[in-house]
Amino acid sequence: MNAQTPKPVISAARLPVLVIDDHPIVLQGCRRVLEDAGVETVAEATNVVAGYRAFHRLRPPIVICDLTFQGSGLAGLGLIRRMRAVEPKVRVLVFSMHNDPVIVARALEAGALGYVLKDHASAELFEAFERVRAGEVYLDRRLATEVAMLRADARRTPESQLTPREQQILTRLAQGKSYGVIASDLSVSYKTVTNACSQMRQKLGVRTLAELIHVAVTQAQRQG
Repeated sequence: MNAQTPKPVISAARLPVLVIDDHPIVLQGCRRVLEDAGVETVAEATNVVAGYRAFHRLRPPIVICDLTFQGSGLAGLGLIRRMRAVEPKVRVLVFSMHNDPVIVARALEAGALGYVLKDHASAELFEAFERVRAGEVYLDRRLATEVAMLRADARRTPESQLTPREQQILTRLAQGKSYGVIASDLSVSYKTVTNACSQMRQKLGVRTLAELIHVAVTQAQRQG
């Protein structure tokens, strides 16, 4: 009886890592960090559709993914869920500008194993990648504490997850004010208001401005 030929073992360094982000500078920075970590093959995608196609084609064991893409809001959350549905063992490291613990918690619930903020040093991204590559969860201490506190408060209402600025905008939406008027009231840009409303829709689980205004009016009536 002939002994079976053992299957070749592929080095972890030779396995591809997929980076999905729509900022060229971020892609370059991630590539440098991954090269420092000994990764030989780095694939890149600049939007959710291209990212999912690349993932489906390459089936990389690790994905570094942003949450926000131009014109798509927090589409990265849905992308993480889709990748995990295709390959439950994929290890996803989120690399994002969002430091809101509600969004961090949602990323973890979607299936991310780690979360790193873009304004932190590249050394932290390196450490996070190494931890996620080893199958470990990674959050910096502050984010871990905030997410733990958020999860501990099971009675927390969706509205209470909003930041003070978001609450200010929601109150003015209930008063029937337009984005432009709200921006003027709060001395912020029009884009700041629209971005905040997009974040609130995500947090409150509504899809349209009309639904968001309904939530705002309902909250105002409760507060009375």
